[in-house]
Amino acid sequence: MSRTSFRRVVVVLAATVGVAACGADAVSPLPVQPPGPTRTTPTPSTISTTSAIPTPTGSPSRPPPTSARPAAPPPTPTRTRGTPRTTPPPTDATPACQGAVRYDLPLAETEIELLKSLCFATGAVLRIQGIGPGLVTVDRPELVSQQYEAGVVDIRFVRPGTVAVTIPKEGREHTITVVVR
Repeated sequence: MSRTSFRRVVVVLAATVGVAACGADAVSPLPVQPPGPTRTTPTPSTISTTSAIPTPTGSPSRPPPTSARPAAPPPTPTRTRGTPRTTPPPTDATPACQGAVRYDLPLAETEIELLKSLCFATGAVLRIQGIGPGLVTVDRPELVSQQYEAGVVDIRFVRPGTVAVTIPKEGREHTITVVVR
């Protein structure tokens, strides 16, 4: 065998081995996935002319897609006769009540006279910017944790309740009522 024909055989053999290695059986499944069914090429005797729609193969962890409508939600429980409820049940967050957020209140840019009340979840922080030390007071110190640093007062609401936060500005004291859920 000549050197040129030997190189051609090696190249053809390498290409054949590379194509054979790309088959479905050459890739092993991940340890968390069960091995899927192996694919075989259909022969003329196994091809059905009546089955034109392929059947989806589903994963054991996820059900196959369906074209049916989603199931209806369970019916709401009925109330027994008696006194009607006058207030809605408490919720985690309403449009008027914010969650455990940081609310920045820059005094130089805010019309504090227009801010009368706020509502937060426990853990929220009211950050008052642009004020001196010891000027901001609260009426219920057991419900908050208050810190001052570099012209910024952070008031963290640690327990539920209602806290009146008093902020002096331009010779007047402004009180913001904060409801903490």
